[in-house]
Amino acid sequence: MRTAVITLAAGRHSHLRLQQDGLARGTSTPDHYVVVSMADPAILGAVTGRIPSADILTVPLQGGRLPLAAARNVGAARALAAGADLLVFLDVDCVPGATLLAGYARAARDGSLLCGTVAYLPPPPAAGYRLEALADMAPPHPARPAPAEGRIVRGGDPRLFWSLSFALTAGTWERVGGFCEDYTGYGAEDTDYATAAARRGVDLWWVGGAPAYHQYHPTESPPLRHLDDILRNGALYKSRWGTWPMEGWLRAFESRGLVQYVPSTDTWCRL
Repeated sequence: MRTAVITLAAGRHSHLRLQQDGLARGTSTPDHYVVVSMADPAILGAVTGRIPSADILTVPLQGGRLPLAAARNVGAARALAAGADLLVFLDVDCVPGATLLAGYARAARDGSLLCGTVAYLPPPPAAGYRLEALADMAPPHPARPAPAEGRIVRGGDPRLFWSLSFALTAGTWERVGGFCEDYTGYGAEDTDYATAAARRGVDLWWVGGAPAYHQYHPTESPPLRHLDDILRNGALYKSRWGTWPMEGWLRAFESRGLVQYVPSTDTWCRL
């Protein structure tokens, strides 16, 4: 099975290099490593001359916003054109565990959308993260299933799908049809993808033995700087599927007096 790893990057160069190091030291290594730069020309210098060799593509911003959906589609198209049988998507922040690629390859079946476990790491020590120590630094995220090595939990809730780490066969990618490129900026494009997959009869599987480790960076909760993206993308999802995604964030914004829900129209608006 020819495996391609696809990651999107805009900044976070040190995170990208550690991901590259993790791929190089896995029990299986990718046949093709596709890095999609979102308007960040410095990516080339960040990963060139390192292993695995990166096939770097560039996509522009859309309306000043990161084109996450479009960038994933561009990366997948390049991987498929090069003969990939299995597409593995990793966020630039995610370091693959040693068995991630082997775990995904072992579980891969047409008609399934695969999600491995993701552990959120604490801030790195002064000398930086050590790949061999990552598994002991944090448990898998408690809000998602975490099967034991070699186990698979089938029938997953599409609303829990996350794009931090997932995989699917080339046939399944073609069946779902890629990410909806109307989404730009933060939020909902991955929920939309999982919903589209479910509507096309693709089952969500949680895969044991395919771990990834999310490198620490400061975050805000709720993500105030993404409020407009969340409202815009949430409304797009609602128009496509009839329900609102990201309701936890919307309620958090509401509690701060930033947005208001209008029951008569089933809409959220900014105050």
